[in-house]
Amino acid sequence: MQYRTLGRTGLKVSAITMGTFTFGGEGPFAMVGKQGVAEARELVALCADNGVNLFDTANMYSTGTSEEILGEVLDGRADKDDLLVTSKARMRIGDGPNDEGASRFHLIRECERSLKRLRRDHIDIYYIHEWDGTTPVEETMAALDTLVQQGKIRYPGCSNYSAWHVMKSLAAADRAGGARFATQQIHYTLEAREAEYELLPLSVDQGLGVLVWSPLAAGLLTGKHRRGADAPEGSRQAAGWNEPPIRDEERLWRIVDALVGIGEARGVSGAQVALAWLLSRPAISSLVVGGRNAGQFTDNFGAVDLVLTEDELQTLNDASRLPLIYPYWHQHNFARGRFTEADQALHADYPDRHYGGRDPLV
Repeated sequence: MQYRTLGRTGLKVSAITMGTFTFGGEGPFAMVGKQGVAEARELVALCADNGVNLFDTANMYSTGTSEEILGEVLDGRADKDDLLVTSKARMRIGDGPNDEGASRFHLIRECERSLKRLRRDHIDIYYIHEWDGTTPVEETMAALDTLVQQGKIRYPGCSNYSAWHVMKSLAAADRAGGARFATQQIHYTLEAREAEYELLPLSVDQGLGVLVWSPLAAGLLTGKHRRGADAPEGSRQAAGWNEPPIRDEERLWRIVDALVGIGEARGVSGAQVALAWLLSRPAISSLVVGGRNAGQFTDNFGAVDLVLTEDELQTLNDASRLPLIYPYWHQHNFARGRFTEADQALHADYPDRHYGGRDPLV
């Protein structure tokens, strides 16, 4: 296993994080998986034995059952104090008026509930699961700082924020001299590269670690889904799961063809190629992967040691590169001589030419 520093913190996290989205499998989560304590114990042991030190959950996953199962499994391990746990709050978890959001009331209450379910005295990374435009960011960041000062969380993070949401929150924390976000957890894949417009450059500039959720696009980038074929039996898509949205199916299949071609030439799976590409990207700390069985996790572990060649990276970029929308085409034309490392998180993969007219990349 490879260990990476989480942004500008001193925390080392494994390049692969175990996702526990499938623990419990209650309600709509049953479409993804339904693992009980016994199966979860086996998969956690497999991950820990392969060097995974970070385990990701949330209060809304099966309405707390995922946390309960993870807590029971980790509580029985001799190495539990060496294993890191993340959780999240913000999503609706009940019918009451304060059963969602990023208010001080909701965050502190939900953190304390999560700690009980997880059987821990602290959560290592605690995410705001989604933007809350109603609660002032000053209140949210002050609540997170309170939890840090109380020792209930180690590092605050955010998930599914826009870049301006992140910056507004960081500014509020800096003005108050409190804890700022150390990391963000985002959706980012070869198929979904929108994060390169703002979220990745922001992370480089502000020193945020990046964890990626659903790095295989809910299985679409494993190589098991192919052009013109029905969704494989047992897949999320066959069960009716509809995340992430796919706007351009032809582009998706071009990406899958490239992944499979590289994988066949290297003797590895398409999933390993997709994950290895992500691990080569700026600011990436860890990839949150889930699985229904040991074979899926074992295959994903192989991505850590897979180093793609420049030609392979070029093939993948050519198949997946998004249009250089405004203002980025204008910046590329007139400002690229003065770009920072943060700017290059987007622009480095685009040919250095003047963009305009009917250029397919704009």
